[in-house]
Amino acid sequence: MASLQFSKVAHSNRNSFADLAFTRRAPPPRSTRPTRVGFKVFASDSQTEPDLSVCVNGFQMPNPFVIGSGPPGTNYTVMKRAFDEGWGAVIAKTVSLDAAKVINVTPRYARLRAGANGSAKGQIIGWENIELISDRPLETMLKEFKQLKEEYPDRILIASIMEEYNKADWEELIDRVEQTGIDAIEVNFSCPHGMPERKMGMAMGQDCALLEEVCGWINAKATVPVWAKMTPNITDITMPARIALSTGCEGIAAINTIQSVMGISLDTLRPEPCVEGYSTPGGYSCKAVHPIALAKVMNIAQMMKSEFNMKDYSLSGIGGVETGGDAAEFILLGANTVQVCTGVMMHGYGLVKKLCAELKDFMKKHNFKTIEDFRGASLPYFTTHTELVRLQKEAVRQRKAVKKGLDSDKDWTGDGFVKETESMVSN
Repeated sequence: MASLQFSKVAHSNRNSFADLAFTRRAPPPRSTRPTRVGFKVFASDSQTEPDLSVCVNGFQMPNPFVIGSGPPGTNYTVMKRAFDEGWGAVIAKTVSLDAAKVINVTPRYARLRAGANGSAKGQIIGWENIELISDRPLETMLKEFKQLKEEYPDRILIASIMEEYNKADWEELIDRVEQTGIDAIEVNFSCPHGMPERKMGMAMGQDCALLEEVCGWINAKATVPVWAKMTPNITDITMPARIALSTGCEGIAAINTIQSVMGISLDTLRPEPCVEGYSTPGGYSCKAVHPIALAKVMNIAQMMKSEFNMKDYSLSGIGGVETGGDAAEFILLGANTVQVCTGVMMHGYGLVKKLCAELKDFMKKHNFKTIEDFRGASLPYFTTHTELVRLQKEAVRQRKAVKKGLDSDKDWTGDGFVKETESMVSN
């Protein structure tokens, strides 16, 4: 459990942490936590092939690519397929104690295409879902978690959990998922639709005071690493991320989907996805959210670097990853792992081979041997707009100070004529 000491100045707004001063130190290892050893891969030529393996919160992954919580991790069959294809880890679809209250509808997806009028031939750049968490009985999911860990003891399986504002329910859920042998827990504080009236998902992740209390319950109970999955539907994403880390979470995952309305049919005048003529705001993902996700991850990474010892924590980047280059951007901003969900829904589980190959190509181009060689390398190049103005003024001043050629014909001299001529030659 992390040691957290802080003083709060009374404030009428329970969500305001502007007056919250923290003193923190890195959480010690959970006393009962086992050290996980993941599936290890060997490059055919260790001298030329980059090493994609990563060590995250004490366990090893063959590569940084993780199946994000959602349909690609919805049951034993698909999670087994992910392991067989070579994904670094799998995060199962979010579970809660009572699946009976989870009722999905269909259609539940809508797509945005590039091109004129969103032509059916245009590239898919946006994807909205109104899908809820797992509608399968918890007992069934737990049985499948256990089976997967028995069959793939060296692979990393992460349970995603979400509950209502009830301490006993959180403690029971954590206890039951841990008994299956899962390696870590990702807490869904970020689903943008579903049951906000029960203070679940995004409704909890947007309320820092509530988040602090619930994270305290979770980290007092959990004996495996805990990642807090952040919502982008908030003004300052570093506020809930800071709270999660300060109360004992070992990692942050960001971002979950962005609350959205995909569009309105100009033929029927009804919203999409359309269910019996009606719809509801859902979660937006795919390529179009990638720049937004990069900005949020950058903000979190900067906060972690300045306020925490990043070696003791992890950051998992999520949002619009379909290529190795997309993944490299997250890693350059400080991410240890990169999650993919919509990309798998569009391209299949074999996508991981393409991602690994493209990430290796990027690493070869820059002569990077390991992921750590470039993780966070781009983070120092972000600053304030005021600083950008200062930097540019200084650069202009220095360029003007470098004399190129002669200012006037009167400046020619006899002794320096040849050098003066050379100073004005371009090749």
